[in-house]
Amino acid sequence: MEIFSAAFLSALLAIVLIDLVLAGDNALIIGLVARNLPKEQQSKVIFWGTFGAIAIRAAMAAVVVYLLAIPGFLLVGGLALIWIARKLLMPGNEGAEHESSLTSKPVTSLWAAVRTVIIADAVMGVDNVIAIGGAAQGSMFLLILGLAISVPIIVWGSHLVIKLVDRFPAVILVGGAVLSWTAYAMIIREPFLAAWFTNHPATKMATVILIFSVSLSPWWAARLPERVKPITVLLPALMVWLLAFEAAATVWHVKVSYLSATEFGAQALNAMRWVGWVPLAVAFLYVRERFIATRGAAQA
Repeated sequence: MEIFSAAFLSALLAIVLIDLVLAGDNALIIGLVARNLPKEQQSKVIFWGTFGAIAIRAAMAAVVVYLLAIPGFLLVGGLALIWIARKLLMPGNEGAEHESSLTSKPVTSLWAAVRTVIIADAVMGVDNVIAIGGAAQGSMFLLILGLAISVPIIVWGSHLVIKLVDRFPAVILVGGAVLSWTAYAMIIREPFLAAWFTNHPATKMATVILIFSVSLSPWWAARLPERVKPITVLLPALMVWLLAFEAAATVWHVKVSYLSATEFGAQALNAMRWVGWVPLAVAFLYVRERFIATRGAAQA
């Protein structure tokens, strides 16, 4: 990838957004760890914590580079990013478990604080390295640059990130979208899937809609009216339905275009593909309404 090209700058922008969003939990840990130390020791915690963070993330980055060459790793990494995006957009403070385990006891010594900061970064920095590795698209320079950018954001930008997210919650949604797009880019670049996606262009659109709908559904489910919430289930389910028929058409060697299908089997398959999901959706909505009514009666 040529430096300062459009692809380079777009990948760098994605990395910066990923760093801004995923650095929030790490930054919060650092603030909690250093809060009981004197002012003069807090700067030392920042320095040695930064040094340790750079060393750990460099080692993790080297591992990720080798892992990216393993067949299937891009697919697994993409699925992991979908899970990370969902966790990021879940209502409430998802970092509470890490905070309670890492900062349940006040840290009153310099080296104890540094050790806690490094452990926190190692534990919570895996998702950051995977996300940056996917956004870097195999560029070692971008990977190292992205990790270098993440360190000052985590160490010095803790209050800024927290205030930014608190004041503009949509920043988290933007970060979730960036993670979703990175996950999509990783999955379609998976070597044993790339040829299939190339031969079935329509599947790329279905896949990106599926990934975005699954990744961002916690955000919308917490904000949509109750009568509209089923879309967070029906939309990804419909994309899975369409992708399954694309895969079935590949296995059974039938045409996937309804207009070009000439055999009865291909026509039946395509008819089922386009309208077969309707009774399933109606059944889902009926069962959901019955469940909500039953639960409401029980609570009353």
